[in-house]
Amino acid sequence: MPLPSPHLGRLLPIAWICLAVGGAGAILRGEPAPTTATPPVESGETRATAPAKAPLSETAREIQSLFNLGATYVDRKDYTAAEMVYQQILRHPQARQEDQRLGLLDLARMYRQQGADTKAATRAVACYEKYLKIFPDDEATPVIYLELGRTLRTLGTYRLALASFYSVINSTMKLPEEGFEQYRTLAKTAQFEIAETHFQEGEFEEASKFFSRLQLLDLAPADRARAQFKAAYALALAKNYETAVPALRMFVDQNPDDENVPEARYLLSISLRRIGHDQEAFDTVLALLRAEKARQSADPRRWVYWQRRTGNQMANEFYDQGNFWSALVIYESLSALSEQEPAWRLPALYQAGLCYERLRQFDRARASYEAVTGACAALPAKDQTTLGLDDLTRMASWRLLHLGWTEKVDLQVTQLFHTIPSPIHDPSGTAAKPSQVVR
Repeated sequence: MPLPSPHLGRLLPIAWICLAVGGAGAILRGEPAPTTATPPVESGETRATAPAKAPLSETAREIQSLFNLGATYVDRKDYTAAEMVYQQILRHPQARQEDQRLGLLDLARMYRQQGADTKAATRAVACYEKYLKIFPDDEATPVIYLELGRTLRTLGTYRLALASFYSVINSTMKLPEEGFEQYRTLAKTAQFEIAETHFQEGEFEEASKFFSRLQLLDLAPADRARAQFKAAYALALAKNYETAVPALRMFVDQNPDDENVPEARYLLSISLRRIGHDQEAFDTVLALLRAEKARQSADPRRWVYWQRRTGNQMANEFYDQGNFWSALVIYESLSALSEQEPAWRLPALYQAGLCYERLRQFDRARASYEAVTGACAALPAKDQTTLGLDDLTRMASWRLLHLGWTEKVDLQVTQLFHTIPSPIHDPSGTAAKPSQVVR
């Protein structure tokens, strides 16, 4: 599919390249701009360009060299030097309008590449706004509005970001029919960014509505699944748990292999707890902890993170509620899940000991505490400190002493009550005298 302009693919944001070769998927996922402002270099001197109709003039070669130098500095992350080079292009007395256009785009992209730097993001906004002012009818206008909106959102100016995303949709309606599919994809991308902006602003009910509408569009399966997840996620964050529960269940059922399934199960368990469905929440946690290895292998780190976060939070809530059996099952599952990681296994084992103690199963509680102290003692002192297990060792040792004291007191109380005889019925109304053992 040809690009709308012979120069557009060379220097415009990655969105246009994705549109030309791969459809909407990459843009809807908000992939970052490429690390350089230029495509691969075909020779050691100049970057790839459309075949020239005539040899470059001395001035054109000089400006082309400045573009190459700026790209080199960006590659090295020497942004100060890159900024000086691009500013030199923009101030060059013989720079063509095309040089000005490409220079503004390269400069804006360089600023955005600096990540969370607020000053750089503000300068990127200024570049995009200047571009739109100088080139209002340029075919790249929808892409510029899209990048401007994303940059404004990073600055927390959500209302301005929304206005920019709506401008993407409006500007695509004014463009020629050629390249219609690219423009339509940009409009879909803008709708996704509008929903995401409401989400980041904390307007979760509104965000859920926009994400739900996206599911009605002709999206790639991965993008449709993401919109479905975000719609349900927004409902949970809005504390609309009654509606979030079926939405999350539908997402998990329809997209069992999606990367967001672990987080969806976490949100589902929390939502179920909030509406008082404790047994269903417990079952959801266990399903996450015991998920098939085949699904975990696709992204093991993500699965382990959400398994631990979900299990730990839900077990703590059950424990605080006094539901020690449910907490115990989850803690033991967490311990088994982290056999090779003492920093996670031993705290879970300690918590299991606390549950056994509350259930007055002192032998099992002792076994858990001794397993903790033994495993900690087997580790080098440096590793204990690094893993933060010093305090855990002391607490487990103290619990063992406390457990011994508790069992001793229980035994004394039991023996004491065994020495007190039950009152004997006396028709005369006088009770039997107490045993001489108790005075």
